[in-house]
Amino acid sequence: MIVTLDESLLEIEPNFKLGIIHYTKIVVSSSPQMLKGRLQLFQEQLYFEMEEKKITEFDGIKEWRALWKKFGADPNRYRHSAEALYRRIAKQNYITPLHSAVDLNNFFSMQYEIPMGIYDSEKIQGNITISIGHEETTYEGLNGRENKLHNLLTLQDTTGAFGSPFVDSVRTAVTEDTTDTIQVVFLRPSMDIEEGQELLQSIGDMFHQIHGGYVSSTLLSSHNKEWLNV
Repeated sequence: MIVTLDESLLEIEPNFKLGIIHYTKIVVSSSPQMLKGRLQLFQEQLYFEMEEKKITEFDGIKEWRALWKKFGADPNRYRHSAEALYRRIAKQNYITPLHSAVDLNNFFSMQYEIPMGIYDSEKIQGNITISIGHEETTYEGLNGRENKLHNLLTLQDTTGAFGSPFVDSVRTAVTEDTTDTIQVVFLRPSMDIEEGQELLQSIGDMFHQIHGGYVSSTLLSSHNKEWLNV
């Protein structure tokens, strides 16, 4: 599988970067009590913090809203997934556990204030291109709707789009039967490469502790636009 960062993204935002983490031979199951507890506690702490601080004042949320505008999307209409999580928590509509992979992915997204995506690799067809969606770019999302991804950042394989920092698709959703995943860490453009690599290492280590298996990762940017993952 080859993962490629489309040049058009870098023309819009030269500092655009993201992390790709590939997990193989993992075991996805009901989340351990430790993770459930941390997820609940973090949401409760975040709720009280947001009583004193606007959602749009969190650095990561703010930076991704600005990036959305650069891509040509309305951040008030198409909220990136990290902001959507924060807005749920602000209403005390806390996220309930689903399974270990999704729960940990949500925890990372809230903790680092950035969108995160996780996909079943065996449901991805061919190579992956990360680019901006067009008027005809659509898919059935995990929000239960057919989503139009015009001017939104998307992940596409030979079949079509399957992921976005907006909402992910039903087609590549991770389940408890999943053993091979691709996790996408939508880093802040302001984060330098070394800091981004350290973050990928930290995320990969924690995911591995819960799921076992093997981990490999890379950071895509203007200096490294393609990853051949064998």
